[in-house]
Amino acid sequence: MLETSARLLRLLALLQTRPVWTGADLAEHLQVSPRTVRYDVGKLRGLGYPVHAAPGVTGGYRLGAGAKLPPLLLDDEEAVAVAIGLRTAGTVEGIEETSLRALAKLEQVLPDRLRRRVRALHAATVSLAPGGPAVPAETLTAIAAACRDRHRLRFGYRTHDGAGRERDVEPYRLVHTGRRWYLIGWDVDRDDWRTFRVDRIALRTPGGPRFALREEPPASIVPQGVDTALMRYRARVTVHAPASAVAPHLPESVLVETVDERTCVVHAGGETPLRLALHILALDADFAVDDPPELLEVLRSLSARAGVTSPGSGEQHSQQGGTS
Repeated sequence: MLETSARLLRLLALLQTRPVWTGADLAEHLQVSPRTVRYDVGKLRGLGYPVHAAPGVTGGYRLGAGAKLPPLLLDDEEAVAVAIGLRTAGTVEGIEETSLRALAKLEQVLPDRLRRRVRALHAATVSLAPGGPAVPAETLTAIAAACRDRHRLRFGYRTHDGAGRERDVEPYRLVHTGRRWYLIGWDVDRDDWRTFRVDRIALRTPGGPRFALREEPPASIVPQGVDTALMRYRARVTVHAPASAVAPHLPESVLVETVDERTCVVHAGGETPLRLALHILALDADFAVDDPPELLEVLRSLSARAGVTSPGSGEQHSQQGGTS
């Protein structure tokens, strides 16, 4: 039989793995009597852990939320995951110092074998500057709570051209692409699913009423294609190559749609026509620009510039790929 202190830690770990435990199940796992389980639960309550008990045959013990955060017991993989997450929390504004403090506390108590894993990953990883704007932590937590509790959100939204608009949205899910945070939700005024960049959202207080959960949004809007849908310029390019050959050469945010075995359509987004052109020029195949006209003009300009600067020739060289 385990000593009392070790048994309490084991009991606490078990309570964190399920929403509810019966006294009989706990007694069986701990190899003690139900009376000892009741005694140990009382000890945990005395230490500040809010263990709730429900009477009856279907009742049991549940670890609830308390007035303060008690210590948590993490297994090896959970501890490594938390450490990695704290090191890479770079797109949430205002938690940088807090993340470092929490990471220092965690690494201080990590076993050597886990500390070596975390440090090896950190040493072998190069952190680039964040590709998108940081988002205030309080904005993310407020949106996440509204998604969980099914409360409408009222917010001001800054569009591509800088104009501000009021939105009334039933929030569904937050999506993080690695560069930006997005909110997927049902736009009440437009009666359709919409995607919003969280860094452009200014939440209003109070929020809206509760809402009934709708069917899930179409898979095409989350997460693939999210960046494309919200960029200032959006391109539609027909590529004369199979989607399986085209997709590996493009970022995950670019949507590649299969037409047939030899043709696909690429939907790309960019803040400028030049960025759109860079995506398209990465394709090693003939293509035709369906939209927008600005992309076509940039491609023509790049083609002419490449011809003029080509060494050893006074003629202009046309780039691979057709335009229409």
